[in-house]
Amino acid sequence: MAKRALITGITGQDGSYLAEFLLGKGYEVFGLTRRTSTQNFGNIKHIADKVTLLSGDLLDQSSLTEAVKIADPEEVYNLAAQSFVKTSWNQPVLTGEFTAIGVTRMLEAIRAVSPKIRFYQASSSEMFGKVTETPQKETTRFYPRSPYGVAKVYGHYITLNYRESYDLFACSGILFNHESPRRGLEFVTRKISHAVALISLGKQETLELGNLDAMRDWGYAGDYVEAMWMMLQQDNPDDYVIATGENHSVEEFVQLAFETVGITDWKKHIVANKPEFMRPAEVDNLIGDYSKAKEILEWSPKTSFRQLVEMMVKSDVEMEKKNNET
Repeated sequence: MAKRALITGITGQDGSYLAEFLLGKGYEVFGLTRRTSTQNFGNIKHIADKVTLLSGDLLDQSSLTEAVKIADPEEVYNLAAQSFVKTSWNQPVLTGEFTAIGVTRMLEAIRAVSPKIRFYQASSSEMFGKVTETPQKETTRFYPRSPYGVAKVYGHYITLNYRESYDLFACSGILFNHESPRRGLEFVTRKISHAVALISLGKQETLELGNLDAMRDWGYAGDYVEAMWMMLQQDNPDDYVIATGENHSVEEFVQLAFETVGITDWKKHIVANKPEFMRPAEVDNLIGDYSKAKEILEWSPKTSFRQLVEMMVKSDVEMEKKNNET
């Protein structure tokens, strides 16, 4: 019998990579999707015939319980959230409902249907925010600097609470920034790769950005979903930092992106420090220590920073060339 998994947020970057990965492992994959007026299934269109989509919403308890009953999974991966940090300042209450309370609803659904289900919660390096030690590891104190980060801290601790209170196999992966060609255009990495593609093809002149000095630990989403799965294959549930252990500035990302398309005088294309792209409170030096994951899960990142940037830019160049043909 094939194992069954339910993924919330299956149409997002991580959900689509995880669905691919689990299908490759022989899983039967179910995905939870919200009913919206504009459905965006672009990330999973190539596997749409291999997964079963169920309607549900992290704001609606009964829909989650029903989805868990129908899917009857051994594993649930909770990847759905309001995941854009900047939006969390504009919609702090909604972010709390989805990204914090939504986790509790999912855990309650599991508890009601089958407490044997193994649960993965997508925690975030944004929980560290104003960092209290560098690099950050599982024991580093949380000091979130956005409504999104605060909501993620709630989701992280409620997962731990249900693990200890109800003996659920519930894990949190504290994932540092992870990117890919499937990243939404509102995220700075994809905004850069897409703009550089347009500039290289003569379709755009400039790229407007906020803080070029912001430092992040950037990895490849395709590598990180494997770590999610590994956590749920262990004998005991636990929490793990997933990162590359390196950090790079936004400016480095920009420079490498332009190098990929052969543009060396890239600074003339940049308009930096635009107020609308600056956060009310910036997070500091985010860099993850993934030694626990390396030791226990035997996981390490496979994709370098340079490979990631090149992959994203080349993908966007190809996409724009195809758009030209249609």
